[in-house]
Amino acid sequence: MTTQKKWVHTTLIPIRWGDMDAYGHVNNTVYFRYMEQARVEWIEAMRIPVRPGGDGPVIINAACTFLRPLTYPGTVEVRTLIGALGRSSCETFVEMRIDGELYAEGSAKVVWMNTLSGKSVPLPDDVRALLEGA
Repeated sequence: MTTQKKWVHTTLIPIRWGDMDAYGHVNNTVYFRYMEQARVEWIEAMRIPVRPGGDGPVIINAACTFLRPLTYPGTVEVRTLIGALGRSSCETFVEMRIDGELYAEGSAKVVWMNTLSGKSVPLPDDVRALLEGA
């Protein structure tokens, strides 16, 4: 079954010298930081605060397929896409490109959670409307 994906956000992230590991390419953990930064920028662009207290978005899983090694210097174009909406969740997908070439693909499931109780809550109506209208 193929998931329909809608593009929702793009950000550019410069690769820092310190992002590389002993093999001379961006360390695998940094790809997850790039995805995190893109996700937070996208959420905040919708005027949804990413702060503790009350209800808000968290991820419950994250994955990345490393297709080609990223290296310094460079600027990564991180494209965020969304897929299926659930009662309290949204599937997100990421493409990391340099000069149009695909270097990595990732995904994360974002769940709306009450940060005080640690339990999921339904997507707020305004957030669902933003995501459905994306």
